[in-house]
Amino acid sequence: MAAESELDRLKARRVTALYRLDLIARGAQLSYEDGAPIDMGSEKERLESVVSDLDRRIELLERTLN
Repeated sequence: MAAESELDRLKARRVTALYRLDLIARGAQLSYEDGAPIDMGSEKERLESVVSDLDRRIELLERTLN
C-alpha cells in the first residue's frame, strides 16, 4: 500500500534526523564540500524542526492506516 511505504519512508527520515542530532550533541563539526563550516546551532534547530514535522506527518498517516 502506498500509505504504508510513505510511512516507512517518513520513519526512516526521522531516524536519520535523530542520528544527526545525536552527532551534534556529541560535538560533531560538519562542513560543506568547499570546507566552510556549518553553523551547528542552526543545523540543530533545523533538524529539530524536521523531526517535529515528521512526527506530525507520521501521526497523521498512522491514524489513516488504523
